[in-house]
Amino acid sequence: RFYHRVTTGLTNCDFISIRTCKEIEGKFCDYIERQYHRKVLLTGPMLPEPDKSKPLEDQWSHWLSEFGPGSVVYCALGSQITLEKDQFQELCLGIELTGLPFLVAVTPPKGAKTIQEALPEGFEERVKGRGVVWGEWVHQPLILAHPSIGCFVSHCGFGSMWESLMSDCQIVLLPYLNDQVLNTRLMTEELEVSVEVQREETGWFSK
Repeated sequence: RFYHRVTTGLTNCDFISIRTCKEIEGKFCDYIERQYHRKVLLTGPMLPEPDKSKPLEDQWSHWLSEFGPGSVVYCALGSQITLEKDQFQELCLGIELTGLPFLVAVTPPKGAKTIQEALPEGFEERVKGRGVVWGEWVHQPLILAHPSIGCFVSHCGFGSMWESLMSDCQIVLLPYLNDQVLNTRLMTEELEVSVEVQREETGWFSK
């Protein structure tokens, strides 16, 4: 039904407007133009520089400044994704194994009211001084713009995809929802600017 609705709209419209740019998805837009015989207009996205008139919160600015340039792993999976507790713990353990300083900003996993109660046993003590798992909102563009951030682990939602491309970070992708999977394919297979976390057939990922 969804496919029929989309193709009906594409077939009967006067022109097609897509929020992207030729450098990123040009060949796919050209294909749509040929397939539906409609002019494709590219309308973005608009990519403003981080608003530095509102500086990064002191809490994060001071903490990140303790580490060298490009040394910190930043992980954020968006506000729509709530992990199962076991997957949340695998994520934490995997990032711990990098041996690098890290900031993980995710919502508490299913069945947990707070981040702290869901952390793996002994985790906080092992990563004390170099790792933070945070269950509330952070100003992502300003985090990514901080010179200490060197790797961005992302769900590859539309906004995060563009923010990662604007950053100087290495990009690791862990998609969940349909558009995130497509965005990940674009980033890893077409543009070759990222790597994707490998999953088992069940969708499970491990450290």
